[in-house]
Amino acid sequence: MNAGRFAPSPSGDLHIGNLRTALLAWLFARSTGRRFLLRVEDLDRVKAGAESKQLADLAAIGLDWDGPVVRQSERTSLYDDAIARLTAAGMTYECFCTRREILEAASAPHAPDGAYPGTCRVLTASDRASKTRPPALRLKADVTDFSIDDATLGQFHGQVDDFVLRRADGVPAYNLAVVVDDGEQGIDQVVRGDDLLSSSPRQAYLASLLELSAPTYAHVPLALNAHGARLAKRDGAVTLADQAALGLGPLDVLDMLARSLGLAVAGERVTVTDLLARWDPTLLPNTPWIFET
Repeated sequence: MNAGRFAPSPSGDLHIGNLRTALLAWLFARSTGRRFLLRVEDLDRVKAGAESKQLADLAAIGLDWDGPVVRQSERTSLYDDAIARLTAAGMTYECFCTRREILEAASAPHAPDGAYPGTCRVLTASDRASKTRPPALRLKADVTDFSIDDATLGQFHGQVDDFVLRRADGVPAYNLAVVVDDGEQGIDQVVRGDDLLSSSPRQAYLASLLELSAPTYAHVPLALNAHGARLAKRDGAVTLADQAALGLGPLDVLDMLARSLGLAVAGERVTVTDLLARWDPTLLPNTPWIFET
């Protein structure tokens, strides 16, 4: 059975922008009869207690999900298997570039729009043997761009380069893990912030190499602060706990999110069931929501 998902990183409390995206992912999934899954992307930046707090906050505004919560840290064998398949097909190579070298190479005049220019793709065996630092592993891409279908933006054509599959510290990279997870979990609908749009062609291309069906995407406008920057925890009362300190409960926050999506009017009390009955993705605002504390 097909599914949508929300996949937070347990690096701290969810802020109102995160909750808004989770609500949208839930609405997209439930309105189309899909399962709604939760996946904790805990390969990096884990804060003790953050996962349980995030799950509690999602439930507090009325969201539910199907099946157990999946954690990436428990799925590393799947990522290893995918990397092994790509390596056996001759589609990976070791990269010894430092972060600074990558930034300098990506900003060089010959680098297309900041893409990794393949510096280590042409290393010989003796070149690699002379290196002393642990290598990352990159995909040897045979395309430079790829198309995706987006429910809110239509077809999007974006750049593909030799992106990292496994970091130098041995941790699977985000672009690999998310593709493997979505494929293995039957996720065919990905709703997320439009700041991640540029990564989607890479992920769809990788899915094709792994013989997985790429999902249909819906990249939604972000919540921004008063200065037009992406909302962050430093922007004041942006979490449920912060709002509670101001005397506003989870359902007050849900009302606020509903108004930001044009699904409720001021002073109206709603539930997620109400919002689902009113949901029409074609009426989704196409501009960012400015949240001012």
